[in-house]
Amino acid sequence: MIQSYWLPTIRTAIAIDRGDAQKAIELLSTATEYELGQRPQWPAHGTLYPEYVRGEAYLRAGDGQQAAIEFQKIVDHRGIVANSLLGALAHLQLGRAYKLGRDAGKAREAYASFLVEWLHADPDIPILKQAKAEYAKLE
Repeated sequence: MIQSYWLPTIRTAIAIDRGDAQKAIELLSTATEYELGQRPQWPAHGTLYPEYVRGEAYLRAGDGQQAAIEFQKIVDHRGIVANSLLGALAHLQLGRAYKLGRDAGKAREAYASFLVEWLHADPDIPILKQAKAEYAKLE
């Protein structure tokens, strides 16, 4: 799991941070066989980190369609991520992916889902402020 799941995910995050989206996408190829898998130490909860980070890499590469596919996996399998932050953030990233793909209707739906999930969050959280501003621009 370390060699095929966590290290590629970490290396991908580093590649994204360094601005190398294409390398990031390639680094996660070893993790695909573990997609939608669950961690053995907590069999009821997985993370879907590779899917999330791969979606981020596609966003950085400007490929909204592929990014949407990755974030949709998380949205569709919410039971795996349980109450992980990635479950909520996947809605925001899905909105960004649809926006990149010029599908304003689906983007609005995804942003709205994120904002509903964070309805009672501290309004000063930077990512929430950013999401609200991005959503307002879609109107």
